Amino acid sequence: MEKKKNYNLIIGIAALVAIVLIIAFVGYLVSKPKPHVIQGEAEATEYRISCMVPGHVTELYCREGQTVSKGDTVAFIDSPQVRAKLAQAQAARSAAQAQSAKARNGARQEQIAGAYELWQQALVQEDVMKKSFERVQSLYDQKVIAAQKYDETKAKYDAAVAQAKAAKSQYDMAVNGARSEDKAAAAALVRQAEGAIQEVDSYLEQLYLTAPADGVISNIYPKQGELVGEGSPVMTVTDLSDIWFTFNIREDQLHGMNVGDELTVSVPALEGVRLKATVNYMAVRESYATWKATKETDLYDAKTFEVRAVPSESVQGLRPGMTVLVVK
Repeated sequence: MEKKKNYNLIIGIAALVAIVLIIAFVGYLVSKPKPHVIQGEAEATEYRISCMVPGHVTELYCREGQTVSKGDTVAFIDSPQVRAKLAQAQAARSAAQAQSAKARNGARQEQIAGAYELWQQALVQEDVMKKSFERVQSLYDQKVIAAQKYDETKAKYDAAVAQAKAAKSQYDMAVNGARSEDKAAAAALVRQAEGAIQEVDSYLEQLYLTAPADGVISNIYPKQGELVGEGSPVMTVTDLSDIWFTFNIREDQLHGMNVGDELTVSVPALEGVRLKATVNYMAVRESYATWKATKETDLYDAKTFEVRAVPSESVQGLRPGMTVLVVK
């Protein structure tokens, strides 16, 4: 009987020890830290297509998801303001050309003839006053007339001479036309107006929006017929030939990673396909967004680094936004 009790006691102790060992083993498995997974995502170069002038989206020549080539026309913006500016610039050029032609051609024949007649009239008046002055001069020398009469006649003769010279100058001006400075100023106004037209023409060319690179239309912001402002984005073109991977890695998990290192990554969205990628960029992220306090564990404040890697080969179906995992 005593032997049976001892046997049962041993079995109970063994069972208890086994249970304790099982619980300890399960606890170890549960509490065992899982290997850290470095996760990132695929990104690609994006080009924003914006309009230089305000207007209405009259035509959209593509849709989201459509592949376009560099130089393809993707939209047309109708701008009444630009058309009005063109009309104003053309009118200014016409006025400047008319002024320039007037400066080059000089006065009309009728104006030249009128100036000539006035000059001849002034010459006749000068000749009459010259004869009168000569007679008065002779009489004055003979002490026949008073000095006042002589002075009056001489003043009239001098005025007739000056008037004849002025008429001659007016005639010469009509024959010679505008001065060289006036002609140069008129020509400069023409060039200024032509420059304004060229500026407006450049705006007209910008009304047709074109793709800046080969890629896929990833976003179209306005609807057809909507008003867009100057500089507003209309579309986004994503260049799928320029894809890279971005990872946000805490500094205590970098494990000596450097620019130039080769990584093996997998893409879950593509059935876990694996490929090689080369690290080409590393930089600390903004501390306010990535700082992590670890002082309570007597460690340090860990920062997060942005790591970029470029795939060594192109993968069919790889798109921006897909999750990428680093395979250790």
